[in-house]
Amino acid sequence: MSRAMSEFDHRYNMLIERFASIPEPAFEEAGEQQRVWGRQWGCNSDVGRLRMVLMHRPGEEMQVVERLPRIPELGAFGDPETGAYWRGDVRPTLAEQQAQHDALAAALREEGVEVVYLRRCAPGRHKSIYTRDSCIAIKGGAIVTRMGPKIRRGEEAPVTETLAALGMPILRTIHGTGLMEGGSFAYIRPDVAVVGISSRVNEEGARQLEEVLAIQGTRLIRVQIPGYRLHIDGAFVMVHHDVAIVNPVTLPFVFMEELKRLGIRMVPMNHEDPSWAVNCLAVAPGRVLMSDTVSPRTQEMLDRYGVSVRLVPYERVCLGGGGIHCSTSPLVRDPV
Repeated sequence: MSRAMSEFDHRYNMLIERFASIPEPAFEEAGEQQRVWGRQWGCNSDVGRLRMVLMHRPGEEMQVVERLPRIPELGAFGDPETGAYWRGDVRPTLAEQQAQHDALAAALREEGVEVVYLRRCAPGRHKSIYTRDSCIAIKGGAIVTRMGPKIRRGEEAPVTETLAALGMPILRTIHGTGLMEGGSFAYIRPDVAVVGISSRVNEEGARQLEEVLAIQGTRLIRVQIPGYRLHIDGAFVMVHHDVAIVNPVTLPFVFMEELKRLGIRMVPMNHEDPSWAVNCLAVAPGRVLMSDTVSPRTQEMLDRYGVSVRLVPYERVCLGGGGIHCSTSPLVRDPV
């Protein structure tokens, strides 16, 4: 018996040695992605040629907004029990929002981008149009986030189903007590990224994000978002390899100094721009989709920095608290 087992062990060991596990090439390598996952997924920048983007056309979930009571002291509509809210005095019609969202999707297709939509919307989650927050594409796949406020918790399931149906690898789901929303994450360049810590992103969420990025050799900078502002994409968006549009009033000085050290040239918003003008989307290095409310002065400055701008009407959607950047979640970009 012992001799038989010894012979078996010998052959088994030879088999394992001859057909050994192989860690290389890495999961994220282009050839490995193509062989296992059908294509190269994810992004390693915020400016590489955009190939696929996730969106959600507003639908029946927006009926929640129509029923919200007015809260005069807040200048908003809201229901603290459900967490649903709408800032400001104007609630645009669903048809108005759909028309502008459709126009943005059409512009993206004309720029050569494949637009995919959420398979479904979580019931009553009227912020689902802002797909940027529910997942983050990095090199090789996606990170499904964990939303902060009550009204957004639940968006994570439909985005997970959608990514799985596409065949996109999910590299991490933020879990435990971590909070993370994609609007507060940005690549500066492939080896450096930034996350904004705020009421929507806590240190535990940043730590989990950092774990995944570190495996890929990307350093994560933490920035404290001032006051009750939510996401870094309200103040910082990359628009070219070395150019960012910024709101210097709401970006920490130390972060802007770090951007200078990294060789990033900053185009500041001016007083003529609406607050969401910075919330734009690069579809290629130096090619940007922006709200048509951006000032001519900012457009001229971007042109001087080698950035061409395509204007898209989006004011009716922006009233809901998010712009073009918020409404688009890149899933595939060409690597830079």
